[in-house]
Amino acid sequence: MIDEILKYTENCESCVTKPCQVGCPLNNDITGFIKKIKTNEYQEAYEILKKTTVLAPVCGRICPHFQQCQGMCVKGVSYKAVEIGKLETFIGDMALQNGWKLDGSTEAKHKVAVIGAGPSGLTCAAFLRRYGIGVTIFEKHDYLGGLLVHGIPEFRLPKSIVKQVTDNIVNLGIEVKTNFELGKNLSLEELDRVYDAIFIGIGANLSNKMKIDGESLPGVYGGNEVLEYNAHPDYTNKTVVVSGGGNVAMDVSRTAIKNGAKRVVVVYRRSEKEMPADPKEIEEAKLDGVEFLFLSTINKVVGTDKVTGIEIIKNELVKKEGEDRLSPVPIEGSNYIFDCDYVMMAIGSHSADYVDNFDLVKEKGRIVIDKDGRTSNEKIFAGGDIAGSKGTVAWASRAGRNAAMAIIDYLKEKD
Repeated sequence: MIDEILKYTENCESCVTKPCQVGCPLNNDITGFIKKIKTNEYQEAYEILKKTTVLAPVCGRICPHFQQCQGMCVKGVSYKAVEIGKLETFIGDMALQNGWKLDGSTEAKHKVAVIGAGPSGLTCAAFLRRYGIGVTIFEKHDYLGGLLVHGIPEFRLPKSIVKQVTDNIVNLGIEVKTNFELGKNLSLEELDRVYDAIFIGIGANLSNKMKIDGESLPGVYGGNEVLEYNAHPDYTNKTVVVSGGGNVAMDVSRTAIKNGAKRVVVVYRRSEKEMPADPKEIEEAKLDGVEFLFLSTINKVVGTDKVTGIEIIKNELVKKEGEDRLSPVPIEGSNYIFDCDYVMMAIGSHSADYVDNFDLVKEKGRIVIDKDGRTSNEKIFAGGDIAGSKGTVAWASRAGRNAAMAIIDYLKEKD
């Protein structure tokens, strides 16, 4: 294993300009920690990483590296890009195995409520504790990790790794209260009376509707809900259609085929090169046996008492005036019926209805924040999907870190 890791480091030229660091949402010092691996200084490599991230074993596994750090690697232009994800995973796992700790403080001068224990909330909480701020996490489930647990399948991210990572964060001296959900048994008004500041990182995990005929038939599922609540139907010998082209679509389709589906087909309205999913995940899905219908849209769901199929219409991509991205336009008369047993919607997500009741400035169901996570209420901060952050774990984590630093500045001003 060590020999393989050292081979990965040989590609790194330790660029002075560090384009990989620019491509990393967390701005991890990538060339810095790789240098330490080259000299077998593994704990020192971890010390460099933990300055900017508390999720190294997670991000190393699931980040879309080709769209972020690895995609910026100059070696990738003519040669093979440095395997940054594998190197980060190696150091993150070594930290877990050897009990290397995150930075924390024994102080707890102020009290901050963190709502949601996903990537943004966990990172916010960890960085607040680093600087001596008392933190209580409120989480609607009875476990921590958010989408790291319920949104990413075991074959991509083992739950045991998430548990170790969240335990390390909680062990910084964080109070945890599970089974507390905004809009049900928790309110911002209640927290405002008790805490000096609030961070909202609850995500936006309700599947968008396709808004087509037959969508309410039994056998149509939301991909986000299926993953979050492990509400999978019996896939055995079934044909499953997945609508969408992002990572949720890849996770749902791969889960279905790994659980006995006879056939899984992803229907995406544009071509493969426009798919927002990580290219690595697309290739993994293909290797698992997932099929793809590109330039296709589900026009309606077919069935009487349950799903029996879908009507598909083919598209062509057209450049519309004022738009940079090619738009899919239906081809008249190209409709056809495709038989299937289940339809999974993975075409984006939105926040829970109770977010509309927050006395905060919102736009399209998301809380409006500035670059540091400040909302229209000086005491309340937000990050992650609920605030429209870019949809990767690293970007959510960056939002949590930014908010933590902004909260610290806010509390200093109030002293």
